[in-house]
Amino acid sequence: MAWTLGLTAVSAVIGLLVGTLCAWARSSGPAGLRWVVGAYVELVRNTPFIVQLFFVFFGLPAAGIKLTPEIASVIAMVVNLGAYSAEIVRAGIEATPRGQIEAAASLALSRVQTFRHVVLPPALKKVWPALTGQIIIVMLGSAVCGQISTEELSFAANLIQSRNFRAFEAFIVATAIYLALSVGVRALLNWLGPRYLFGGRR
Repeated sequence: MAWTLGLTAVSAVIGLLVGTLCAWARSSGPAGLRWVVGAYVELVRNTPFIVQLFFVFFGLPAAGIKLTPEIASVIAMVVNLGAYSAEIVRAGIEATPRGQIEAAASLALSRVQTFRHVVLPPALKKVWPALTGQIIIVMLGSAVCGQISTEELSFAANLIQSRNFRAFEAFIVATAIYLALSVGVRALLNWLGPRYLFGGRR
């Protein structure tokens, strides 16, 4: 359970940062960068997470990049969340009224300041429920990371049932824990978002 939460926390922080940067690139970046980010988003959104995980863990060593199961899991989860959150955040950015951006320009704010203080907070507020749901999906998707020996929750359940052959008990407990984690993480994110990302304390 600790590994599941740890993987989720690290991938959520880095993945949302990657997604926000990609959203900016797709909405306001130069044409070449838009194409590159668009290709990344489409590639990730149209391939299974387990294929992405196997590519990172089994494919990259062929290029001389050897990773531990935990690092490979984090990278795969970040890549996955980054692509999905990019489109979610981009929808929020494009919903920002043009007048707010023009008002920021009239106050001599730079493009970076305008994006950080005028565009991003209300955009995140609009799409935070969707982002929260996507983070939960990525957390639940971490169950497949046990396929590369990452010692997360499903790996532990599978290990227990392989030793005592009590699969029903092992996986019903794992199911209950996943449910509790989903409810708890959703409540935590709904508390953190308004206070530290938009409309509240910074």
